[in-house]
Amino acid sequence: MKVLVATHGHCFDGLCSAVIFTRLAQRVLGGQLQFQYRACGYGIGQQTAAEKHLVGDVNAILDYRFTASERLNWYFDHHRTAFASDGDRAAFETRAATDNRYHFEPQYSSCTKLIYDVGRREFGLEGNFDELVAWADRVDSAAFDSPDAAISRSNPIMQFVTVVEHHGGDAFIAQAVAHLLTRPIEEVAASSEIKRRYAPLGKRHERFIAQVRAKAQRRGRVVFVDLTDKPLSSIGKFVTYALYPESTYSVVVARLQRGFKISVGYNPWCGKSLDTDISSICARYGGGGHPVVGGISVADGERDRACTIAAHIAKELDD
Repeated sequence: MKVLVATHGHCFDGLCSAVIFTRLAQRVLGGQLQFQYRACGYGIGQQTAAEKHLVGDVNAILDYRFTASERLNWYFDHHRTAFASDGDRAAFETRAATDNRYHFEPQYSSCTKLIYDVGRREFGLEGNFDELVAWADRVDSAAFDSPDAAISRSNPIMQFVTVVEHHGGDAFIAQAVAHLLTRPIEEVAASSEIKRRYAPLGKRHERFIAQVRAKAQRRGRVVFVDLTDKPLSSIGKFVTYALYPESTYSVVVARLQRGFKISVGYNPWCGKSLDTDISSICARYGGGGHPVVGGISVADGERDRACTIAAHIAKELDD
């Protein structure tokens, strides 16, 4: 039996969700299972979980937008922007009312924990994945003691997180899931393969911090960063909060390899209350996310549009 697992790619929570779901599928389905992993994303040119891509005998979508397809057998997500339309939301609610394989729980801080809790409660999921779940939850909810701890890469697991964010496509997910099903996360993170992949990324991380320090502007309670002058491989998280710990929000607009990315976030260490749902702001521009963090993709060649959107969001967050 072929099981297609479409999960949020280049995302640590997406990878860990795939690990827990794979064990859950083995528990529920039994027999000879062949797993295929699809790394989905919201950016320009990234893969999706559209109906035509649900090619398994059993198909699951994890930590990613819902698809109203009869081919979809399992669904888990915690993003408030999980449904692209009212019709998709209605289709999900119809299924979830009578089928415990469909779960949307936006109060969960990670999809990994959602799958783990549902799996143990409703399907008798076995296996000790507590440490894996704890790390996925910590990373996805930014539950670090300080912004400095969030950007530090001294811990091998945080180096692993960085590797996933850069290399987390289909093949990498398949390989990492196989390792994490049989080995503790600390052992996988400390492996020579992860160290080899991380080595050049660590240098990029330091360069990114320097770029943010050079380009960041204070706009009231918002830190605004324009990094559209040359392409970046990715946008690092939490750097603005480490550099500007008193800021409440950050807006970073950057040029990536296939277009532009606007990253919007709330500083959980600022000591001030969240008063805006960032996911709803991003959704107005075709993006999505959570109340505390979100993103928007803009096509290549539309630098002015990307910068204008980012500036409007920064102004809205400071009002």
